[in-house]
Amino acid sequence: MRRKAALIAYDIRCDRRRRQLLRCLRAWSLDAQYSVFECELSQREAEELFIQLGEMIDPEEDALLLAWLDPKRRARPLTKGARIGFQRPAWYLG
Repeated sequence: MRRKAALIAYDIRCDRRRRQLLRCLRAWSLDAQYSVFECELSQREAEELFIQLGEMIDPEEDALLLAWLDPKRRARPLTKGARIGFQRPAWYLG
């Protein structure tokens, strides 16, 4: 089972759905910085996780993203650090 680096990010408006989604991600032993999770997943694990998370969100109100990172490029942040609420822009190269 080959694993690849991925980012999972979400924007959930409802507190109840947000807590439910966070519990699910933690059950997968994934760690996060606010609403962005960096993880190593196989294709099958990513599909299963996305199905589980997709059942928890309201597609009319919420956003969910899974992005594969390019293994040939080293990821690096372009800012020293983003503040809560993203008042300063934060960019991520992968």
